[in-house]
Amino acid sequence: MNIDIYNPDNYTNGIPHEQFAWLRENDPVHWHTHPDGGGFWAVSRHADILRVSKDHKAFSAETGFVMVDNLEPDILAMTRNQLLGMDPPRHGPIRRSVITHFTTRMLAELEPKIREIARDIMQSIEGNAEVNFVESLAGDLPTAVIGSMLQIPRDMWPEIRRWSDLATSASDPDLGGTAEEVTAATIDMGTYGFQLACERRDSGGNDLITMLLQSEVDGHRIDEAEFASLFVQITVAGNETTRGLISAGMYELLRQPELYRWLEENPEHLPTAIEEMLRWSTPLHYFRRTATVDTEIAGQPIAEGDRVVMLYSSGNFDETVFSDPQTLNLQRETNPHLAFGHGIHLCLGANLARLEAQIFFEEFFRHYQQAELTGEPRFIRSNNIHGFKHMPIRLSRRQN
Repeated sequence: MNIDIYNPDNYTNGIPHEQFAWLRENDPVHWHTHPDGGGFWAVSRHADILRVSKDHKAFSAETGFVMVDNLEPDILAMTRNQLLGMDPPRHGPIRRSVITHFTTRMLAELEPKIREIARDIMQSIEGNAEVNFVESLAGDLPTAVIGSMLQIPRDMWPEIRRWSDLATSASDPDLGGTAEEVTAATIDMGTYGFQLACERRDSGGNDLITMLLQSEVDGHRIDEAEFASLFVQITVAGNETTRGLISAGMYELLRQPELYRWLEENPEHLPTAIEEMLRWSTPLHYFRRTATVDTEIAGQPIAEGDRVVMLYSSGNFDETVFSDPQTLNLQRETNPHLAFGHGIHLCLGANLARLEAQIFFEEFFRHYQQAELTGEPRFIRSNNIHGFKHMPIRLSRRQN
């Protein structure tokens, strides 16, 4: 088989399942050429992805960051304070500073606000309407939640989303831009985060930014520069992954009406259903690590300095882990999916994304008696972001 899992064109119809299945069966640690003249190891099996994720000493997130493309030195330096691209010992204290504000208690306190936001979004669409679900519904919720948590002025929310799209979807002609525009968007987002940190440092507020800047773990307090990088990570991850999860989940429900009606009538099953939607959607196809020593993966020698790419959207369909993985089973009981990564870099906002998705579907079912696809969705052209950019649906509001 001709394997090309780098070309973004090969993701415009979704996950390239045929190629990933072949890799899992025949070449699970596969050497793949890269346009820069080098190459990378593509790791496709669930167990091997776990192995790389757990061994942060041998497989570094910081050495070359988490994208398959090697970054220019100045851009690589800008990523040093993003948690997802940070190794121990720096990683631990900063992560603990952040994670203390994503506790179960904090989420319980946040739940009414998220529900209010979801209801406002549903009610903003008047009567029966045809909309782009991705932009008008799925995309508005995470942007509003992050904007509210960070107390970002509402008139900045569209700019936050624009920056996020440029940073993550540069390879899509409808969402991205030139290399200069993408770099500028990342710099602008980080600069805005730095400004917010400077304004909030001694403000005495109760927003997430102020609390992060005031917290101290192991003698470490987050400074303005560190927060600027965290701001980029929080806003981008908060937008892209949740939007992808909700959109992909809704698409499958509309494509399989019996699942839609079952979940609508049995909303108590939403937590389990959302785990399956996460497995199915896998909002990020991959993250990269860089080998810090000569090592091996499943018997394949890996040289120090080699790029290692963990294919989450392959691991989530590994036949040795998931029974009948090509079937969306909303009652799947055992579901060790990799949608949020694994190990020390497990997504900080994982439980927030779960909560947002659950509330979204609860409120959607309450507000609409019917929804139907009016055309096929279009995927983002990206080898990293897995999600729709356009999904036309027609909504029929419930009558009070």
